[in-house]
Amino acid sequence: QVQLVESGGGSVQAGGSLRLSCASSADTDRINYMGWFRQTPGKEREAIATIHKGSANAIYADSVKGRFTISIDKTVNTVYLQMNSLKPEDTAIYYCATRVRGRLGSVFGPETYDRWGQGTQVTVSS
Repeated sequence: QVQLVESGGGSVQAGGSLRLSCASSADTDRINYMGWFRQTPGKEREAIATIHKGSANAIYADSVKGRFTISIDKTVNTVYLQMNSLKPEDTAIYYCATRVRGRLGSVFGPETYDRWGQGTQVTVSS
């Protein structure tokens, strides 16, 4: 069954905003990090923002710092990504992911995450 459900992607002009959502229905008591990643054809999946479920401490990639904001609603196990001042280079498929307690390695490493959403396309036109 679907365990991470994403929504909110779409097309927008440069300078515009979008908000992505990702609701988790699996491992909810074991999750300690939720993150957003993105991928473009021919490139590796890259982390853009992660958030610790307990403390809500967030980490951002330099490419999105100051423009994107990750947040979490623990009551409904949902993570959000508010994307402002979008640029054409932000065009990608965006994925959410969850990581359970006990995983080792960088929270920016896709290989350390356990479950993934289906991906949602974000297209920014100039």
